[in-house]
Amino acid sequence: MPDPSSQNHFVAPVDTQSIAVDAVRVAEKPSNLWRDAWRDLRRRPLFWFSIALALVFLAMSLWPTLFTSTAPNSGCYLSNSNGGPTEGHPLGFTFQGCDIYARIVWGARTSLAVGLIATVIASILGLIMGAIAGFYGGWLDSVLSRIGDIFFAIPYILAAVVVMTVFKDSRSVWTLAFAIGGFAWASTARVVRAEVLRVRQADFVMASQALGQSNFKILMNHVVPNALAPLLVVSTLGLAAAIVAEATLSFLGVGLGSDTMSWGLDISQAENSLRVAPMALIYPSIALTLAVLAFVTLGELIRDALDPKARARR
Repeated sequence: MPDPSSQNHFVAPVDTQSIAVDAVRVAEKPSNLWRDAWRDLRRRPLFWFSIALALVFLAMSLWPTLFTSTAPNSGCYLSNSNGGPTEGHPLGFTFQGCDIYARIVWGARTSLAVGLIATVIASILGLIMGAIAGFYGGWLDSVLSRIGDIFFAIPYILAAVVVMTVFKDSRSVWTLAFAIGGFAWASTARVVRAEVLRVRQADFVMASQALGQSNFKILMNHVVPNALAPLLVVSTLGLAAAIVAEATLSFLGVGLGSDTMSWGLDISQAENSLRVAPMALIYPSIALTLAVLAFVTLGELIRDALDPKARARR
């Protein structure tokens, strides 16, 4: 028999380029949900458009004098009633002779202030109730879920009408925000509870329990931070709904007082002169539509970016 050591062995050539491609890139940052969402969002022009539009309204509410030097209630002369655009007044005048553009700029402060405060209130209440109900379960989950069902069954706009009617002598931005946010948290609590139930089954939660950490520490350090993604989406969409609710209440006459700038109040006052001067109603309606559209679009884009399945379908 031939000696095996004398036989020639064939060795396939090694492709160094394929090794370089398959090599682990240690220098890259590890990927996570938020980083993947940001990479998806920054490639979408609609995201930057909605961000820019939201920032314009935010700047308008914080620094209205950057957009107009005219006070909303000063210079209201009946001689300018339903007048058209003039120099320094690009959108014309209302029935009372006030500058429409100035009232739109100053009205952004009321709408965004009420919307932001109401959204924060609803998000905090929803996060607390949903996190406790989903993590601890048992009878506590049953009680909190039934309380949430009661609030969910009450239309928060109708509840806000009752609250603002009762407190008609002390109407303010805070009163209106609490009237909206205090009854709008139930849907947020449902979303948070469902997410907490999902995160509670994760391996890192079981590992924390095995290490002897308390349930409250596990809830605050591990469960809640990993359940914030859907809360961010719901809060962004809820902000748009709160702005609409404020405009609706002001339109119905149960919002803030007549001395306060509000898009809904301007729409209500311009309703009687719709046939004669329709632009006094159309301009604040456009401002309200654009503000709501900015936050609704932003919420929809964030929801798609945080969903791996939605990113894979694109």
